[in-house]
Amino acid sequence: MITVHHLEDSRSQRVLWLMEELGLAYEVKRYDRDPKTRLAPAELLKVHPLGKSPVIGDDGRVVAETGAIMDYVVGRYGGGRLIPAEGTDARLDYVYWLHFAEGSAMPPLVMKLIFTTMVQRSPKLLKGVVKAVTAPVLAGFVEPNIARQLAFIESHLAVSTWFAGPEFTAADIMMSFPLEAAAQRADMSAMPKIAAFLGDIHARPAYVRALERGGPYAFA
Repeated sequence: MITVHHLEDSRSQRVLWLMEELGLAYEVKRYDRDPKTRLAPAELLKVHPLGKSPVIGDDGRVVAETGAIMDYVVGRYGGGRLIPAEGTDARLDYVYWLHFAEGSAMPPLVMKLIFTTMVQRSPKLLKGVVKAVTAPVLAGFVEPNIARQLAFIESHLAVSTWFAGPEFTAADIMMSFPLEAAAQRADMSAMPKIAAFLGDIHARPAYVRALERGGPYAFA
């Protein structure tokens, strides 16, 4: 049986959702973040040298990184589900968006979170200095990149029901986390297609079951 090492409010929620979509039997080992640093606990270092989640264990194997986990689980247990057929345009889109989620979409969102947190947690006497340093980077690089990417995603969803065509795939599961994060960290008022996508995934029975297995999730 697959064991999912699940960290609260993290990318690992997507792995639980994948398991539910495929109807697989699995065990959840849940980890809480440090209440001050919001980092993963040291116990995860016993699972993987980087001490991060998501990580799964299966048949003596340890697989880390969400995209790698998606590839492994869909390839080994999917039976052709949640992935378009080889040689199709949909398969190309699937591979692109599967990697876009972490390779392109998440970095500027993480940068915005870090810079915002730096300002919030700075001592009162230094807050102005920290804000003066981070504000130009946010305004000149981070925010424009987020806006450009969201516009790109919005335009894609305007012509495609799901990210890899008319059928729901694991690429949609991968894209859920950056879009859920963006909905909390960016202006989404002009993004109706993204809003509709989030509404559709949140209504999926497997998504709801994954929340029940994983516990509270701030991005839903």
